[in-house]
Amino acid sequence: MPSAGAADLVDVRGPRFAARVTTAVLIAAVLLAGVNTTAAAVLLGLQAVAFGIGAVAGPRRQPYGRIFATFVAPRLSPVTEREPVAPLRFAQLVGMLFAVVGTAGFALGFPAVGLTAAAFALLAAFLNAAFDICLGCLLYPAVTRLRTAVRPS
Repeated sequence: MPSAGAADLVDVRGPRFAARVTTAVLIAAVLLAGVNTTAAAVLLGLQAVAFGIGAVAGPRRQPYGRIFATFVAPRLSPVTEREPVAPLRFAQLVGMLFAVVGTAGFALGFPAVGLTAAAFALLAAFLNAAFDICLGCLLYPAVTRLRTAVRPS
């Protein structure tokens, strides 16, 4: 039975896998936008749902996290490195915000807004997938400090 602290940590390979899948989905959405903005809105909307699940329920329950845990992780060597869940959930929230703005842009006839938001989400996902740089995770400590500074004592 894992300790309470272990429950707040995940295998670092899971979020990287999710970032790779997310990168592929966002590339498809950006390319699709050039042909059919409605289809791009649907695909980006589905990605927004995946981000939303990750933000609310955490990386283990996010669809790509479940795929990783079920099909990929059992074939890998044992976990050697873990990372905290909270920054990952924040990163998913940021991704969801960009995906929602992009979906709305495509759906409401503002393809430049949709494409810009999707491109920013794609950039963040690609940096995580290719270089292990999680922009949302890097922003998380600053946002946490800001939240505690704003709260009245």
